[in-house]
Amino acid sequence: MFDSDVRIATERLTLRPFGPSDALRIRAIVQSGARFLPPGAPTGISGIAGWLMAGVHELRRSGQGIHLAMIDAEGLIVGSISLFKTSWTAGTTEVGYAVHPQHRGRGLATEAVRALTAWAFDSVGLRRIDLTARPDNLASLSVACKAGFTWEGTIRDAVVDQNGAHDLVLFGLLRHDGREPVAALPRAELRTERLLLRPLRPGDVPDLAVTGADPVTQAYTGVPRGYTEEHARQYVEHAHRMWLRGTGAVWTGEELDGGRYAVNVDLRDLDWHNRSAEVGYMTAPWVRGLGYAGEAVLAVARRLFEQHGFVRLQLRATPSNLASQRVAEKAGFVREGLARASLGGQDLIVYSLVPSDLA
Repeated sequence: MFDSDVRIATERLTLRPFGPSDALRIRAIVQSGARFLPPGAPTGISGIAGWLMAGVHELRRSGQGIHLAMIDAEGLIVGSISLFKTSWTAGTTEVGYAVHPQHRGRGLATEAVRALTAWAFDSVGLRRIDLTARPDNLASLSVACKAGFTWEGTIRDAVVDQNGAHDLVLFGLLRHDGREPVAALPRAELRTERLLLRPLRPGDVPDLAVTGADPVTQAYTGVPRGYTEEHARQYVEHAHRMWLRGTGAVWTGEELDGGRYAVNVDLRDLDWHNRSAEVGYMTAPWVRGLGYAGEAVLAVARRLFEQHGFVRLQLRATPSNLASQRVAEKAGFVREGLARASLGGQDLIVYSLVPSDLA
C-alpha cells in the first residue's frame, strides 16, 4: 500500500495526494475545460466533492497505485502524476502524467517523473517502472528520455480509440539504472554563409516529397521507391524520434536569402561511446550544383567535432554518384575504400572526416 500522506519536494514542485482542500482549485480547472487531471476526474462541478473525498483515492486503497497533484510554488495545481498497475510481488509499476496546458514546455513533467521514480525506488523499494507513450506524442517521448528511461521497443496496436488501433512506445527504468538523461544533440540551429540549418518541420513535407521523388534522388539514395508526401510525413516523425533517442539528427537547410528549401542533412548511427556517426544528404533538384550540400555537411561536422567531441564522421556514396563524391571531397572527406554489396547489393565508396582534416 502506498502512503496516504506522501510529500515529494522538487526544485519547483510539491507532489502530494489530492484532498478536500483542493475543491476550489479543481472547480476552476473543471470550469476551464482543461484536461490533465487523473482518469476518473469529474467533468462537472457536482462531482468534485465526492471525487476528492473518495474517487481519486480508490487507486491507492486498492494497492495498485496512487494519484498525486503537481503543486507549484504559488499553490496552483499545474499537473498530475500517477503510479498504476503496481505489482508488489514483482516490484513493478507504471508512471503516467499530464500537465496543465498553460504550464507545458517548462520541464515540469520531467521534474515530477524524476522525483516520483526516485521515491518509488528509494523509499518504496520497487525495482522497475514502465512508461508508455504514443509514437507521435513527441512531448511525452521527450519526458521519458530526459528522465533517464530506456526506449525498449514498440507495442503494436496496443490501444484503441475512435480513430482505430495505435502503437505504444515502451520505456523502462530499473532501480540500478543511472537515471541520466539520454545523450542527444541539442535541437539547435546552425548558420552558414548561405544557409539556415534547422530541425525538420511538418511544413517541409511538400518539398521533401518532391525531392525524394526526384529521379536523381531515387537513383542514388536509399529513399523508398515512389516517394510520396506520406513517406515525407513519416520521415519527419522518424527524425524527431531519432533526435529524442540520441541515435541521430536531421537538419533542413533553407536559403538565408528567401527561405527556400534547399537541402537535408541527416546524422545516423550516432555512437556516443566512440563519438562517431554517419552523415547523409539530399539536395533539392532546383538548387543542385550550387554547393549547398557540402556547405551544410561541413557546418554539421564542425559542430560535432568542436562542441560535442566527436572524432569521426563517415560518408558513403555509390561509385556512379559522382556528384555526391564531389560533395565529400570538397568538404574535406578522405576516401578510405569500397564497401562491397553494402546497400541493397550495391557497392559504396567509404569516406571519413576527422577533426585534423579541418585543421
